[in-house]
Amino acid sequence: MAITVKPISLWRKEIANQVGTLAHTLEPVANAGAKLQVLMAYRYPGEGGKAAIELYPIVGKKVAAAAGDAGLTASSIPTLLVEGDDRPGLGFAVAQAISGAGINMDFFVAQAIGRKFSAVIGFETEDDAKKAGPLIKKATASRKK
Repeated sequence: MAITVKPISLWRKEIANQVGTLAHTLEPVANAGAKLQVLMAYRYPGEGGKAAIELYPIVGKKVAAAAGDAGLTASSIPTLLVEGDDRPGLGFAVAQAISGAGINMDFFVAQAIGRKFSAVIGFETEDDAKKAGPLIKKATASRKK
Protein backbone atom coordinates (compact mmCIF):
# COMPACT_ATOMS: atom_id res chain seq x y z
CA MET A 1 0.00 0.00 0.00
CA ALA A 2 1.35 3.39 -0.96
CA ILE A 3 1.64 6.12 1.62
CA THR A 4 -1.31 8.51 1.58
CA VAL A 5 -1.14 12.10 2.74
CA LYS A 6 -4.27 14.14 3.32
CA PRO A 7 -5.19 17.33 5.12
CA ILE A 8 -7.41 16.82 8.16
CA SER A 9 -9.15 19.00 10.68
CA LEU A 10 -8.45 18.15 14.29
CA TRP A 11 -11.12 19.15 16.78
CA ARG A 12 -9.50 20.66 19.84
CA LYS A 13 -10.22 21.82 23.37
CA GLU A 14 -7.95 23.32 25.98
CA ILE A 15 -8.71 21.95 29.42
CA ALA A 16 -7.62 22.05 33.02
CA ASN A 17 -5.21 19.19 33.71
CA GLN A 18 -7.47 17.41 36.18
CA VAL A 19 -8.52 13.84 36.76
CA GLY A 20 -11.52 12.95 34.59
CA THR A 21 -11.50 15.87 32.15
CA LEU A 22 -10.57 13.65 29.20
CA ALA A 23 -13.30 11.12 29.98
CA HIS A 24 -15.83 13.91 30.58
CA THR A 25 -14.98 15.47 27.20
CA LEU A 26 -15.06 12.17 25.31
CA GLU A 27 -18.32 10.86 26.78
CA PRO A 28 -20.78 12.84 24.63
CA VAL A 29 -18.67 12.30 21.51
CA ALA A 30 -18.57 8.54 22.09
CA ASN A 31 -22.28 8.44 22.91
CA ALA A 32 -22.98 10.19 19.59
CA GLY A 33 -21.27 7.30 17.78
CA ALA A 34 -17.91 8.82 16.86
CA LYS A 35 -15.32 6.40 15.57
CA LEU A 36 -12.10 8.23 16.33
CA GLN A 37 -8.91 7.56 14.44
CA VAL A 38 -6.79 10.10 16.34
CA LEU A 39 -7.02 11.00 20.01
CA MET A 40 -4.29 13.10 21.57
CA ALA A 41 -4.48 14.43 25.10
CA TYR A 42 -1.50 16.07 26.74
CA ARG A 43 -0.41 18.48 29.45
CA TYR A 44 1.47 21.57 28.35
CA PRO A 45 5.11 21.23 29.43
CA GLY A 46 5.93 23.62 32.24
CA GLU A 47 2.25 24.44 32.78
CA GLY A 48 1.01 21.68 35.07
CA GLY A 49 -2.54 22.97 35.21
CA LYS A 50 -3.14 23.34 31.46
CA ALA A 51 -3.77 20.61 28.89
CA ALA A 52 -5.34 19.96 25.49
CA ILE A 53 -7.43 17.31 23.76
CA GLU A 54 -7.39 16.80 19.99
CA LEU A 55 -9.63 14.41 18.01
CA TYR A 56 -10.14 13.25 14.43
CA PRO A 57 -12.48 12.67 12.64
CA ILE A 58 -15.54 14.52 13.78
CA VAL A 59 -18.08 13.81 11.05
CA GLY A 60 -21.84 13.94 10.83
CA LYS A 61 -24.30 16.34 12.40
CA LYS A 62 -24.87 14.29 15.55
CA VAL A 63 -21.16 13.80 16.29
CA ALA A 64 -20.30 17.43 15.43
CA ALA A 65 -23.07 18.68 17.71
CA ALA A 66 -21.85 16.44 20.55
CA ALA A 67 -18.26 17.61 20.04
CA GLY A 68 -19.39 21.24 20.10
CA ASP A 69 -21.43 20.63 23.25
CA ALA A 70 -18.29 19.13 24.83
CA GLY A 71 -16.40 22.35 24.07
CA LEU A 72 -14.41 21.04 21.10
CA THR A 73 -13.96 23.21 18.00
CA ALA A 74 -12.23 22.70 14.67
CA SER A 75 -8.57 23.58 15.13
CA SER A 76 -6.89 26.23 13.00
CA ILE A 77 -3.61 24.25 13.02
CA PRO A 78 -2.93 23.01 9.47
CA THR A 79 -2.59 19.24 9.86
CA LEU A 80 -1.74 16.29 7.62
CA LEU A 81 -2.58 12.63 8.18
CA VAL A 82 0.03 10.25 6.73
CA GLU A 83 -0.86 6.55 6.47
CA GLY A 84 0.42 3.40 4.81
CA ASP A 85 2.62 0.38 5.16
CA ASP A 86 5.37 0.71 7.75
CA ARG A 87 9.01 0.43 6.75
CA PRO A 88 12.25 0.97 8.65
CA GLY A 89 13.22 4.65 8.67
CA LEU A 90 9.86 5.96 7.48
CA GLY A 91 9.51 8.55 10.25
CA PHE A 92 13.04 9.72 9.57
CA ALA A 93 12.32 10.03 5.82
CA VAL A 94 9.28 12.20 6.54
CA ALA A 95 11.10 14.39 9.05
CA GLN A 96 14.11 14.77 6.75
CA ALA A 97 11.98 15.75 3.74
CA ILE A 98 10.11 18.39 5.72
CA SER A 99 13.21 19.84 7.39
CA GLY A 100 15.16 19.74 4.13
CA ALA A 101 12.59 22.14 2.66
CA GLY A 102 13.01 24.52 5.61
CA ILE A 103 9.51 23.79 6.94
CA ASN A 104 8.95 23.86 10.69
CA MET A 105 6.46 21.47 12.30
CA ASP A 106 4.22 22.32 15.24
CA PHE A 107 3.98 18.63 16.13
CA PHE A 108 4.69 15.15 14.75
CA VAL A 109 2.91 12.18 16.34
CA ALA A 110 3.50 8.79 14.69
CA GLN A 111 2.96 5.16 15.45
CA ALA A 112 3.25 1.79 13.80
CA ILE A 113 0.78 -0.95 14.59
CA GLY A 114 1.59 -4.24 13.01
CA ARG A 115 2.57 -3.42 9.45
CA LYS A 116 0.77 -0.06 9.28
CA PHE A 117 2.25 3.40 9.82
CA SER A 118 0.24 6.46 10.78
CA ALA A 119 1.35 10.00 11.55
CA VAL A 120 -0.38 13.27 12.35
CA ILE A 121 1.74 16.31 11.54
CA GLY A 122 0.86 19.90 12.40
CA PHE A 123 2.35 22.97 10.71
CA GLU A 124 2.65 26.67 11.41
CA THR A 125 0.90 27.71 8.19
CA GLU A 126 -1.45 26.28 5.59
CA ASP A 127 1.20 26.99 2.97
CA ASP A 128 3.73 24.87 4.89
CA ALA A 129 1.25 21.96 5.03
CA LYS A 130 0.56 22.24 1.29
CA LYS A 131 4.29 22.23 0.53
CA ALA A 132 4.94 19.30 2.87
CA GLY A 133 2.36 16.94 1.35
CA PRO A 134 4.15 16.27 -1.96
CA LEU A 135 7.53 16.19 -0.19
CA ILE A 136 6.26 13.45 2.14
CA LYS A 137 4.85 11.43 -0.76
CA LYS A 138 8.11 11.68 -2.68
CA ALA A 139 10.29 10.83 0.33
CA THR A 140 8.18 7.83 1.32
CA ALA A 141 7.88 6.52 -2.27
CA SER A 142 11.64 6.39 -2.58
CA ARG A 143 12.09 4.71 0.82
CA LYS A 144 12.73 1.02 0.13
CA LYS A 145 10.86 -1.67 2.00
